[in-house]
Amino acid sequence: MKLGRLGVWYSTDKLNGAQLAELMRVVEGAGYSAFWYPESRGYESMSLAAYLLSKSSKLAIGSSIANIYARDPFTAQRAMVSLNNLYGGRFILGLGVSHIPMVEGLRGHRYDKPLGAMRAYLDGIHKGLAAGEEVPVMVAALGPKMLALSAEKSMGAVPYNVTPRHTAQAAAILGPKKALAVEQKVTLETDPVRARALGRKELSRYMVLPNYRNNWLREGFSEAELADGGSDRFIDAMVLWGDAATIKKGLRAHFEAGATHVCLQLVHDDGDFAARDRMLAALADT
Repeated sequence: MKLGRLGVWYSTDKLNGAQLAELMRVVEGAGYSAFWYPESRGYESMSLAAYLLSKSSKLAIGSSIANIYARDPFTAQRAMVSLNNLYGGRFILGLGVSHIPMVEGLRGHRYDKPLGAMRAYLDGIHKGLAAGEEVPVMVAALGPKMLALSAEKSMGAVPYNVTPRHTAQAAAILGPKKALAVEQKVTLETDPVRARALGRKELSRYMVLPNYRNNWLREGFSEAELADGGSDRFIDAMVLWGDAATIKKGLRAHFEAGATHVCLQLVHDDGDFAARDRMLAALADT
């Protein structure tokens, strides 16, 4: 499966069925090649994928991510195969190790060492499939060892909350034959105070998660820059803001660093779907 240049990442939990169907119509109509969705406390990931696939005709639909603690590898494999058989080969199984609160607190499982847990899960995903069969699996990889595992056992990586600096490092580890689908938050807002306020609100739930904090520190941000909601420099790196031309320049930086696909996460006030759709239209030809 070959991903196009641009996709959309959007939190689906607060949308009802009609709103999800409308979102698919708008995303597909604007010419994006893929739609990525998370798995948290809302919709179950594979059920949601089936619905999104049924409400679109061309979009690749990707989980970003399906939690490896939510279903065993055999079940995930069967879901991946079933969805692709039923919907024209348009489903990508994006997998992640999630975070301790979502695994031990929410699900009651033990959170194992991420690299070993993902390696074993990917082995299970591939078990029993025909040799040479394309397996549309990607990994939410941040650190160099997880990126190397992604290159070894999947079609590529789907890093989240990263900068072009990380993209360049990831591309070097993955190599030229692997997909690198990078998530980037954007808001079509030219007022710096408002743009950064939207960014801090969006990022607040990630600031307390060690997996992301550790990666931001590896990227060169300091503990001080991650304190009190994040410094302006940090927020500006995580959430591209400004007019469409400014945002497109920031998105192109990921491609220049080696990304093969960039998925835009649209940051706006809760329920402001008009702002969402304006961004989709304005940024579609990046």
